[in-house]
Amino acid sequence: MKLCFYQRLALSLVVVFMLVLAGFFWATGQLQTQTKQEAEQKLHLNLATHLVADNPLLQKGVYDYEALKNLFHTLMILGPSFEFYYLDDKGNILTFSAEKGKVKRSNVELTPLLNVINGGNNFPVLGDDPRDIGKQKIFSAAPVYNDGQLQGYLYVIIGSEAYDSILAGLQNSQYMREFALFIIAGLIILLVALLGLFRFFTAPLRNLSEDMLTFRAADFQSGNTSKNMAKWDNNSSNEVHILGCAYTEMLLHIDNQVEQLRQIDSKRRILLADLSHDLRTPLANLQGYIETLALNADSLSAVDRNRFVDISLKNAKNLKHLVDQIFELAYLEGGQVTLNQEPFPLGELLHDVAAKFALKANHKNISLSVNPDPFDYQVFADIGKLERVITNLLENAIRHTPESGQVQINVSAIHHLGNEKLRVDIRDSGIGISDKEIAFIFDARYQATNTERDNCVHAGLGLAISRKLMALLESDLLVESQLGKGTCFSFELKMAN
Repeated sequence: MKLCFYQRLALSLVVVFMLVLAGFFWATGQLQTQTKQEAEQKLHLNLATHLVADNPLLQKGVYDYEALKNLFHTLMILGPSFEFYYLDDKGNILTFSAEKGKVKRSNVELTPLLNVINGGNNFPVLGDDPRDIGKQKIFSAAPVYNDGQLQGYLYVIIGSEAYDSILAGLQNSQYMREFALFIIAGLIILLVALLGLFRFFTAPLRNLSEDMLTFRAADFQSGNTSKNMAKWDNNSSNEVHILGCAYTEMLLHIDNQVEQLRQIDSKRRILLADLSHDLRTPLANLQGYIETLALNADSLSAVDRNRFVDISLKNAKNLKHLVDQIFELAYLEGGQVTLNQEPFPLGELLHDVAAKFALKANHKNISLSVNPDPFDYQVFADIGKLERVITNLLENAIRHTPESGQVQINVSAIHHLGNEKLRVDIRDSGIGISDKEIAFIFDARYQATNTERDNCVHAGLGLAISRKLMALLESDLLVESQLGKGTCFSFELKMAN
């Protein structure tokens, strides 16, 4: 399992802490043992000297080793923490009181003894332990003379084997108590530290929870609670801060969407009211003329009857046109329109659409042209949707261009971000649009104040539909206009490979 940086760092710190703690306990134990040994050796430093001076067996030299052994036995009963040995002048052990096999050494190194006898002060001084070949202990030592001649040494081990056994048991018990105390203290400290860490790490989570509760209490409207919400750090790597930032952004996004829905709903209500009014006019006219025909069919002349039928057909046509535009806009806004994009020659489409308006243009003596002519550009788009847009734009251009004016469809190749595209401009020399109104002309139902009136009913949906269709074709419908000089609508198309 691969550990992350935090886990490796935490593990390293724990290991280092345990090693430092173990080293501290070891050093403390060593220092405590050394201090204890120094104190005990200094306390019993002259013990061997007094025994030599006060005991008749040792005052004049040792000849009766059995008696000396009994003496050692008695002294060890009285002082079980001591062991007594008699050495010759070479350090060989001559007599002692111990069970058979207890004493492992036959000789003791004399250098430490001579250091103590000669008044050495670098305590504690350790000497060989006769009962353990690999061990040394503190001691007291004194020379034994016979008529001024060195006969041997009295060697007293301070801290006998029995003493060490009892002390080891007590120390083990003490170590267990200390260890248990250390474990309990460590657990308490760990618990406190964990509680502090949990509180620290869960503080952002509590803030996020409070933000959610506040948002719910405000009836899920963040506008009333934004001032009381926590401040989240966008640059933090803390997952809760990242979640808090995402939550705040989500609330703002929801608020914007709700506000947009409100505006759309308001516009939709206004649009429905306006459309209802526009639909009522041709519908009322249609109903009126049909009722006249039905009630006065016998009394009307053939001329009047034909005139009423023509007017009824014209109103029915206007009504159908309005209904078609309403449904088209509704489909576009609902995203229910599918595209059928394919490569095709743009020139053929432009000439076909221009041909549909040639008669209307000639009627107003308007020059309608496609430039350049001819050209063989191929584009990749939905031919039906593009024809709908060009038809709307040409119809508006001819309607708002006075007699003897001009309407031009200009096509040019451009390079955009490394891609080659075609730009289509539909320019007229008409009445133009004022700067104050140009920003609103793509809104549904908006009509400029200087809009040219004709005998047809216009719902003001053509430009809104055209812009939405161009958005489906991944383009934008742009407009430039000067009041009294004309207007230019333009868009870009992808060229076919």
